[in-house]
Amino acid sequence: MGKTIPRCLQQLDLRKSVVGLATGAGAIYLLYKAIRAGIKCQPPLCSNSPICIARLAIERERQGRDSGEIRRLLNSLECKQDEYAKSMILHSITRCVYLLEAEASACTTDDISLVGEMLDDKDNSVKIQALNALKAFSGIRKFRLKIQEHSIKVLELISTIWDTELHVAGLRLLNNLPLPDYVHPQLRRVMPALMEIMQSDYVLAQVQAVRLLSYLAQKNDLLYDILNCQVHSNFLNLFQSSQPGSLLLEVLVFAERLSEGRNSGHYRAVKWHYNEQSLHEALFGDESRLADRLLSLVIHPEEEVQIQACKVIVSLQCPQDLGSRPSACRPSHSYFKNGE
Repeated sequence: MGKTIPRCLQQLDLRKSVVGLATGAGAIYLLYKAIRAGIKCQPPLCSNSPICIARLAIERERQGRDSGEIRRLLNSLECKQDEYAKSMILHSITRCVYLLEAEASACTTDDISLVGEMLDDKDNSVKIQALNALKAFSGIRKFRLKIQEHSIKVLELISTIWDTELHVAGLRLLNNLPLPDYVHPQLRRVMPALMEIMQSDYVLAQVQAVRLLSYLAQKNDLLYDILNCQVHSNFLNLFQSSQPGSLLLEVLVFAERLSEGRNSGHYRAVKWHYNEQSLHEALFGDESRLADRLLSLVIHPEEEVQIQACKVIVSLQCPQDLGSRPSACRPSHSYFKNGE
């Protein structure tokens, strides 16, 4: 490795042949072989590229050896680096964590803290790559509690920076973690931002936002905050059959969980008041056109969407605590007028 062309020539015993053949095709051919051999003696130029790292990792994994790549990258991250270098290092760490499970599991909580510190970087691309790296580490059970400590920071980033890639990365991380109760106050504060992302026009971010809201809708102390959150006047456009099937499915699951939650006994025991532009009024108010949207989705081309639309219709007509008694399931005038 690192040998010069003359040394390679000496090893191949080509120097004498080159001198002896000053002209002609033979000399050109030998010189070509010498240069090619010299190039082969040089270290690979792409040794730090993500593709080469992946190839190295796979080869080492096959041979049952520790590549040491994750440790080398983490050590590099501790050194002073510019934004681009930090972003690339974090990107490589993410790849290696997925490829080298044993090496990733050997990392420490201090390593997680080091990656988490990158969430405070001034550059958004560094933040995004740090979120992706934490998402990769969150697949290892022993790191989840440590990564949970960054939940509030992640929520802050999502709610204060309007960057779709950051939203996707942050929400994917949150959706991969069980969120502890101490995060609920922060969740209440960022609820409007989550609702805005849900109503944006970037499907990947919308899907992740709805998925998180569906999870939160199952928390008794957050249900009212979600239902009373202000939404756009065209909110029900999310239920149009022209929406991507992946988004439609998540939105329908969200609607079903909200319907089940508001029909539960403990929730109906309190008389709640909602603002006129609230999610509750858009979905369940007297002027809501949700029923029309649901009926149109029953004939959607995707079977999963059809089934989920039917589930929402059933949940609207049958309060959860009465669902076991068929006679108690009756049309609600707010949704299915004239016995539709």
